[in-house]
Amino acid sequence: MASAAITLAAEAPKLSSANTGFMLICSALVLLMTPGLAFFYGGMVRVKSTLNMLMMSFISIGVVTILWVLYGFSLAFGSSNGFIGYNSDWLGLSNVGLTELWDGYTIPIFVFMVFQMMFAVITPALISGAIADRVKFSAWALFVALWLTVVYVPVAHWVWGADGWAYKLGVIDFAGGTAVHINAGAGALGVILVIGKRVGFKRDPMRPHSLPLVMLGAGLLWFGWFGFNAGSWLGNDDGVGALMFVNTQVATAAAMLAWLAYEKIRHGAFTTLGAASGAVAGLVAITPSGGAVSPMGAIAVGAIAGVGCAAAVGLKYKFGFDDSLDVVGVHMVGGILGSLLIGLFASGKGQSDVEGLFYGGGMHQFWIQCAGVFAVLFYSLIVSAILAFLLDKTIGMRVTEDEEVSGIDQAEHAETAYDFSGAGGGLSGGSLSSATETKKVDA
Repeated sequence: MASAAITLAAEAPKLSSANTGFMLICSALVLLMTPGLAFFYGGMVRVKSTLNMLMMSFISIGVVTILWVLYGFSLAFGSSNGFIGYNSDWLGLSNVGLTELWDGYTIPIFVFMVFQMMFAVITPALISGAIADRVKFSAWALFVALWLTVVYVPVAHWVWGADGWAYKLGVIDFAGGTAVHINAGAGALGVILVIGKRVGFKRDPMRPHSLPLVMLGAGLLWFGWFGFNAGSWLGNDDGVGALMFVNTQVATAAAMLAWLAYEKIRHGAFTTLGAASGAVAGLVAITPSGGAVSPMGAIAVGAIAGVGCAAAVGLKYKFGFDDSLDVVGVHMVGGILGSLLIGLFASGKGQSDVEGLFYGGGMHQFWIQCAGVFAVLFYSLIVSAILAFLLDKTIGMRVTEDEEVSGIDQAEHAETAYDFSGAGGGLSGGSLSSATETKKVDA
């Protein structure tokens, strides 16, 4: 018995400075994704809504960070039951040792906590793109707090908690296809069905005011997503994180090319917005599946998501729901596709030995993925709609029609994104001076 105890002690995980440092870098990369999202969304709206779009992402950083420390982490990752967790030592991080390890891994609890915090930060921020131009900032901040508590935290526990029902069922979600993207996309649909359309929807063009900002945001998202995806294996000891890194790049490239090809055939042009949106669609789809598929499978996942999401963004015009910046079409649809395609393309040589239909595994995993996907979708859709309805009937969710038409930036933030008042005078003066000097030389 003594020798067995010594063997077990020797096999217990020890803190790895390499994995700890890697995960801290990944946490910073995931945080960078939220400002990247702010630029991505900020460029897609009209000038009069730019600052509000940026602030809707930034306020999520503030609200979610505090709530995650107070109780979010405890409820999401503590052990209690299959639907919600709890650990009193993690409330306010009151009894967490500096070198206390996350169970079964070589990184401290603090590191795992802060990595997951960044996931919790960006998920409600994703919803903001669907409700651009028309929501009170105070109502949005309160919605973020409530949504984190009653939607994100339980779903994260289902999918990633050691005793979560979806985790125990065998639902594969490497880095957030269900917990982040389907969750946010379905939540966005629930909210917009309650608060209604923008003034001028289907009548005014509502074109992006700055495609360079969109591309900057997409580039920051792509960069940060390597931390989001590769970091979700929580270490570098067996090569799975490296596979996920490779598949993230491969699927994103395939989705961008597929989206561009689709819109060239359908609409006759390769657009900048299409390239950025296609890249994000690929990032979304590979998030749940990248640890389970091969690089060739990642190409298939990305290409399918690129075409599928490009086709899906037009559904808002067909069905009449105003998803301002295509959160439903990209994140919900991309998350569904990426999650379900695991049941077809899982190779059995990545994060687990689970094989999909095309690798001889039959349809078993596909039906498991369906259970996770549709449970999260309907829960988030219904509860998000209820939250939006309650807020709308109490404090009101929308700004007035006059404020929306004149510009939500000025109404809610007393600022504008761009001030050209000084630029014109300076240029005019410079031109006049140059012309005068030219006349003197000619004389």
